[in-house]
Amino acid sequence: MNGSRLVAIVLIAAGVLALAYGGFTYTKKTHEAQIGTLELSVQEKETVDIPMWAGVAAIVGGAALLLLGARKS
Repeated sequence: MNGSRLVAIVLIAAGVLALAYGGFTYTKKTHEAQIGTLELSVQEKETVDIPMWAGVAAIVGGAALLLLGARKS
């Protein structure tokens, strides 16, 4: 498996996941304090939305890369 085929498969998989989930969330520690034996921390959930056009573009780009790679061989 050559590099362009691997990149194409990764792009298609990422595009399908972007369309299926629409985004992802992660937790970010923002503040932390320690007062004697008392320890305080604040965690915020951040959400990153992935636009539908980005998922479609990744799938189309991966498919084009697969087709162009097949024609060159």
